Amino acid sequence: MTGSPEGKRRAQKPLRGALKRGAAEETAPDEAAKVEAGLTPAESVIVASVAQPGEVRLAPQPPVAASPEPEATPVPAPPAGEDFAAIPELQPMYPGASPFLARFLPQSEPTFQGLHSAFCDLHAFLKYLHGLGWHGYLFAGLGDQAAYVLVYEGRTVAAAAVNASGEQALGELLGLYQEGAALSAHPLPATYAHVLSGVGSRAWKFNLTPDFTGLHARPGGAVLYERGEVVATIPVTLPYEGAFPAPLRPQTLILPRSLAGWAHHAYGLTLRGRDAVNPITDIFLNFRAQYGAPGIELMRAAAQGLTPAEYAMRSDVALHDLEPLLQDFLKAGYLREV
Repeated sequence: MTGSPEGKRRAQKPLRGALKRGAAEETAPDEAAKVEAGLTPAESVIVASVAQPGEVRLAPQPPVAASPEPEATPVPAPPAGEDFAAIPELQPMYPGASPFLARFLPQSEPTFQGLHSAFCDLHAFLKYLHGLGWHGYLFAGLGDQAAYVLVYEGRTVAAAAVNASGEQALGELLGLYQEGAALSAHPLPATYAHVLSGVGSRAWKFNLTPDFTGLHARPGGAVLYERGEVVATIPVTLPYEGAFPAPLRPQTLILPRSLAGWAHHAYGLTLRGRDAVNPITDIFLNFRAQYGAPGIELMRAAAQGLTPAEYAMRSDVALHDLEPLLQDFLKAGYLREV
């Protein structure tokens, strides 16, 4: 049995209202869930069901997990005294020695040991060290006597003995060696050799400057500085506090007159010697070909009235390199002793 169209329309109105109320009730939990999830309508998406084409609703977009903030890596604090702990603490080789230089020489295994004059000429050995550009110190002892010589770039630059220092102490070492004392050679880093080259028989009032190079002796021990930076410490003290500044370039020690009298004598040029340093002569060409620039410079120094020792000091030339040249010039008639 069918009713009239008007009756059907009236019967559908309550049904539509119920559907609307049911839809509202169904969407309310979604909205509540959306608010509970902390989403705003702008963060919702439209969802259309394929199975139910007439149903269109808003659904919350799944929240995107926020990337965690990277935790700041704590910077470890340096251990207390780390900078100081990195500085080497040297140990003295001769802690009971009376000469100041000897006290501050650090322990070092010898490169050469047991050298004797019977089979090793000391001048030849020093020339060998000069050729190597060696850094370290030499020691020779005989009975109660001992001598210590510091070598920098293969040159003897500081020396100390029981009752002498400098050139006289270098002569003491040579004398002890010739008397039968054994010689040992102990290597050092170039920095330490440079710092110790200023140690003499007297310390000065300490005045640390930004570029100070040298050794500072204090009540608690000694500190080695290179251009204002601490490079090492050594537990050695002096009767008083003071400093030994190192020269910018250590000078070579010259043997005293008693042991190297020839180096302190004055020599004059003969007529042949004048021709040897005159570039317009044939003798000059032969002389230069045989002796080179070192020979010409020594001849010119003699013409200026300088002794070999004075010339060696001014030109930073090893004295043992000058002796064979000088002997040749005397024999060949280029020079004569004044």
